[in-house]
Amino acid sequence: MKAVVFTLGCKVNEAESASIMSALDTLGWETDDRLSYADAYILNTCAVTREAEKKSRQLIARVKKFNPDAKIFVCGCASEKDKNSFSERGATFVSGAKRKQEIVDAVCAHYGFKSVEMPFPKQTKTRAFVKIQDGCNNFCSYCIIPYLRGREVSRPVEEILNEINFVESPEIVLNGINISSYEGGLERLITALKGVDKRIRLGSLECSAVTDNLLTALKGLKNFAPQFHLSLQSGSNAVLKAMNRHYTREEYLEKCAKIYKYFPDGAITTDIIAGFATETDKDFEESLSIIEEAGFARIHAFAYSPREGTASYKLKDLPPDIKKDRLQRLLNASSNCSEKFISRFLGTEREIIAEDEEDGYTTGYTDNYIRVYVKGNLTAGQKLRVKLLNHFKDGVLAVNEK
Repeated sequence: MKAVVFTLGCKVNEAESASIMSALDTLGWETDDRLSYADAYILNTCAVTREAEKKSRQLIARVKKFNPDAKIFVCGCASEKDKNSFSERGATFVSGAKRKQEIVDAVCAHYGFKSVEMPFPKQTKTRAFVKIQDGCNNFCSYCIIPYLRGREVSRPVEEILNEINFVESPEIVLNGINISSYEGGLERLITALKGVDKRIRLGSLECSAVTDNLLTALKGLKNFAPQFHLSLQSGSNAVLKAMNRHYTREEYLEKCAKIYKYFPDGAITTDIIAGFATETDKDFEESLSIIEEAGFARIHAFAYSPREGTASYKLKDLPPDIKKDRLQRLLNASSNCSEKFISRFLGTEREIIAEDEEDGYTTGYTDNYIRVYVKGNLTAGQKLRVKLLNHFKDGVLAVNEK
């Protein structure tokens, strides 16, 4: 029996899907995370934007093209928000975002297996995404996820350590819906990981998490990857207030300066929303200007998507052409800031971990999240000392220094 566990959305979804795959593996199933012919499909959906919901619903038709008779099991945020839209399209079983064990139980019940508890995730990539918490209490005015994922819950330190020691991946990414809220302070967990030899990278952070205590704890790790994905969303104080983001532009820039003080070669990446409902031309210009001030290494820019059930849904949306134009300007600025950040490190040596093969090149990332291309097909997971030569595709061309 073969099952495809296909995932849309965040790295938390990916980690949970990998646990579902691991559970089915223990029952003797063949599992894959790529769409192909299978006896059963487990679809882990996303609802962060309307487009993500649409793609989630379309998955039903996509998998039926591979096998019209396959059984389809659906979970995730989109099905938590609207179960009927998946049942009506022919899903065998529909669960939500909070109870992924139900999917394993449902598959086992349908095929006559005794169910098993979801084990540690199956490692399908070079980087292992270790979920340290779930849920969010922030309730940003544009975000539906707290209503779907629920309140914040942190995993015990010992359980996280056991998973990190279990996985063979040379790099660990600590992720969650809001890792900044880790119970007892994120620095408490980081301090407990100081004996770990693997490269450790953080998932997305909130401004409030960046403290001297956290940065000191990170400096104490054996192999920390100094990339900080520090969520911004807007460079305008007026928009930040309307978004219910609990910091100002000035406070955000202070946190960036603090990061650079501890990690001068560190990369700060971020998210910026184009065309939030209350965003004026002046507000948008403030988002553009903060890009240079913060010295971002990379920006994930996306257009505002009204989400029914959120506080901002009642606000009048901006015209699509304005959002499209602002998004393109952000994307252009993102390209420029990435090129500038990479240029700082050309001619220097950095360590990468080989990940994938692409058009005759091995790709991997430096500790500070520069994507590197090295000629040849090298073993995934291999650590390489490379010299960064020049800009190439979405990163830099490098040569193996051995």
